[in-house]
Amino acid sequence: MALTGLFLILFLLIHLIGNLQLLANDGGKSFNIYTEFMSTNPLIQTISKGNFFFIALHTMQGLLLAFKNKKAKGSKYAIRASNNTSWASKNMALLGTLLLAFILMHLWHFWFVFKFGSNYDVVTINGTEMIDAYTKVSVVLTQPVWLISYIIGLIVLAYHLNHGFGSAFQTLGLRHKKYTPIINFVGKAYSILIPLGFAIIPLYLYFTK
Repeated sequence: MALTGLFLILFLLIHLIGNLQLLANDGGKSFNIYTEFMSTNPLIQTISKGNFFFIALHTMQGLLLAFKNKKAKGSKYAIRASNNTSWASKNMALLGTLLLAFILMHLWHFWFVFKFGSNYDVVTINGTEMIDAYTKVSVVLTQPVWLISYIIGLIVLAYHLNHGFGSAFQTLGLRHKKYTPIINFVGKAYSILIPLGFAIIPLYLYFTK
């Protein structure tokens, strides 16, 4: 859980950096070039397949852990609960399930369409014909129902990250009275800034369209 979680945490940062191309205000040129590179580079495609594997593995591990803990202690997630235990730590299985639903929705709207669908436009940039991913993403994210769903998904992600970041380091035994406060601070900042960064994108597109 800890290792797969940390891998996915790092992936979120990389994914956000790429998605920020949507804010370039150049008619989608930067984002389309970025998505074309991501979809055609062999190394990136290999990493992408590994990412899907880690998402599936992390999900299965989480569900198995939740089942074992509930069976052994009657707890939803944590083996040992106390009055100081956060709501997120007690409900990581629920948050993880909601987050999985959000990921599947995200994949359906974008990855599946670009990989297997045909309902998208094509543009030519610098002499190269490519999928107009910018238009497709902009249309989906500016529809109120999907915009709201996306924001809710990011709130769930924030709670999941808030507990999962510090918990991963604790599971790996990387806790020390000197460094743990720093890890906790970075974890809280990360759990706010990453979802906020993703949220800014659809809100910007919605209010500037």
